[in-house]
Amino acid sequence: MTRPPTAAQRRVIDAADPVTGRLRGTEAQLAALVGRGLAFRHPRPPHDHFLTPAGHRIREAEPEAEPAAAVVDAPRAETGVFTARVGGEEDPPDGGPSRVREVHSAWQGLLELRRMTNPDGAVDRPCGWERTHLVQAAALALEAAGHPPAGADAGGYRVRASPQPDAIAVQGPDEGTLRACAATLEKAGWHASEHTDPRSRTRYLLASPRRV
Repeated sequence: MTRPPTAAQRRVIDAADPVTGRLRGTEAQLAALVGRGLAFRHPRPPHDHFLTPAGHRIREAEPEAEPAAAVVDAPRAETGVFTARVGGEEDPPDGGPSRVREVHSAWQGLLELRRMTNPDGAVDRPCGWERTHLVQAAALALEAAGHPPAGADAGGYRVRASPQPDAIAVQGPDEGTLRACAATLEKAGWHASEHTDPRSRTRYLLASPRRV
């Protein structure tokens, strides 16, 4: 069984950018994480270090020392971890200019992650992180493009997991919303198609990350 990271290494991992996984630390700390397969050094300048999928799993896992009762379903605003709006949240983050800046920064970080991790450096196609975080990645693309997420009493998009492991479902109050969301996702590198639920007869989008 692989040894858990040291407390110092865990602090470096926890402080990684939540979207890109970019790390900050001493050369010794970063080299140790690379040696354990939790980080990699990008071959192109400025040769920054990023979390590997194993490193992301460590970051997203609850620390072993915390009791099970401390586990929560999702990061909240006060943790300082950015979470894209999926629509219909019971306790959504405050809107306004600060949220717009956060969303813009997260989207630019995701584009940089695409450039750094896609083999051909493409930014018009989802990267590995997005393929393992489908709902959050699609929601970020929609929120960054200015689409309003569904609130408690208002229309807007809702991004949810789907029975297909490589696709998400996007719901909206009308076909105009669905068409606009589909156009945004297509531009962001996703395949999107409209479908009708056979039981409720409501229309929805099924979207999946485009491959090469």
